[in-house]
Amino acid sequence: MTIQPVILAGGSGTRLWPLSRKFYPKQFLTLSGERTLLQECVCRLDGLSDVSAPLFVSNEEHRFLISEQVRQLGKLDPFIVLEPEGRNTAPALTLAAHAIKGMSDQADDPVMLVAPADHIIKDVEVFQHAVRVGSILAEGDNVVTFGIVPGTPHTGYGYIKAGLPVTDYGLESELSDITHTALNGGGPRVVDAFVEKPDAETAVKFLESENYLWNSGIFMMRCSIWLRLIESFRPDIAGACEQAHTYGRSDGNFFRPDEKAFSACPSDSIDYAVMEHLVPIAEEENGEGSGIGCVVVPLNAGWSDVGSWSAVWDEGKKDEAGNVVSGDVYLQGITNSVIMGQSRLVTAVGLNDVIVVETPDAILVAHKDRVQEVKEIVLRLQDDGRPEEENHRKVHRPWGSYEVVDSGHRFQTKRLTVNPGAALSLQMHQHRAEHWVVVSGTATVTIGDEVYILTENESTYVPVGVKHRLENCGTIPLEIIEVQSGSYLGEDDIVRFEDRYDRQD
Repeated sequence: MTIQPVILAGGSGTRLWPLSRKFYPKQFLTLSGERTLLQECVCRLDGLSDVSAPLFVSNEEHRFLISEQVRQLGKLDPFIVLEPEGRNTAPALTLAAHAIKGMSDQADDPVMLVAPADHIIKDVEVFQHAVRVGSILAEGDNVVTFGIVPGTPHTGYGYIKAGLPVTDYGLESELSDITHTALNGGGPRVVDAFVEKPDAETAVKFLESENYLWNSGIFMMRCSIWLRLIESFRPDIAGACEQAHTYGRSDGNFFRPDEKAFSACPSDSIDYAVMEHLVPIAEEENGEGSGIGCVVVPLNAGWSDVGSWSAVWDEGKKDEAGNVVSGDVYLQGITNSVIMGQSRLVTAVGLNDVIVVETPDAILVAHKDRVQEVKEIVLRLQDDGRPEEENHRKVHRPWGSYEVVDSGHRFQTKRLTVNPGAALSLQMHQHRAEHWVVVSGTATVTIGDEVYILTENESTYVPVGVKHRLENCGTIPLEIIEVQSGSYLGEDDIVRFEDRYDRQD
């Protein structure tokens, strides 16, 4: 039986602002080790047998970030299903299931391993063992979820109430030889209930009972089983996603569902749309239930969803004073804190249990006990139309990146980095002119009907309203200083005529 990983990479990570931004969220950040969370998610599949290359579900803005980060791992270009807009995890998984069904042989019905791209799992060996156990259960037409063995009475997670061991239900006797040795949390158990985030008193009772696990958001089931369940419990989601896939189109390694059809799709999570309905039906003996069991595999593998700055402190490498520190940082009398600097010297004196995160365009200072309120700051930035909510000063594009160096009345200066072989679109601006100076590398420049080469220390001028394009025809990154001048300098003043990345204005 083939395992088809489905990596859900559309999260926003607002609670980790200012490091995480709308167009560069936490799954693309390096928060533990040397690789990004997305790269770690891909690499923890290495070594599993009968596993296909992962399929990603993401959005337009993140598709080239995913491709680049997977390419950095030395792997083939990933296949990415591009959601026209965010509709939560149930529609995302349904789109993925239709894509897998379309790519698979008629006789093949792979087991999907569904995982968020932005979690930490430290013990890969234990995780892979749990996946092997889950695949056996999923092959038997069960829906499998993975429950994290709780170490604290956490109030920020949903819980899974675990019932009897699966052997008591006669499920897959071959599990008996492998489940109790390496899971470090017991064997698989039938799910009795999915429970909402508890208050502190209830969370303590859950921990003491040893029958409750944190809901990890990681699932396994056959592709056909998911499509059957979503049709049964949420036919509105099933219908909208089927239409979106039917009228969608392939674009190289991307699949674009039909935007109009998908816009009619309701938003819902995997848990609410299917899992919570499945549990009571699975318990019915003589009813008209699905006949599909819901099983939880305990997982004790150093898991964290890195959902807040306090979680970064929990998972981070601490100094002798209990601090998680990165960047150019000097501390005096600081304990149990997170202090991060990206672009300048950061100093702190006489503080405990604080979060200080410095980026080139924003600084966060918060008490560790109130980091959940960072999301409220992000909402206020969004309401006020602040650019710091969406992007860092360095903005990633399919062709490379740009960084605003300086700006003022009627001018803006940027540093552009164009990757080898990449090109900006053939475009025109209605309100601004541009001056380009080559700092390093070799550029092929199109301005109007002229095409010519610029090398280091050479420059050119792009008048208002003239078609132009910049391309890196060399083998090293092309560095350009761009000076814009005009009455309006917004990024939406772009009219595209040709674009190899199929971007829309």
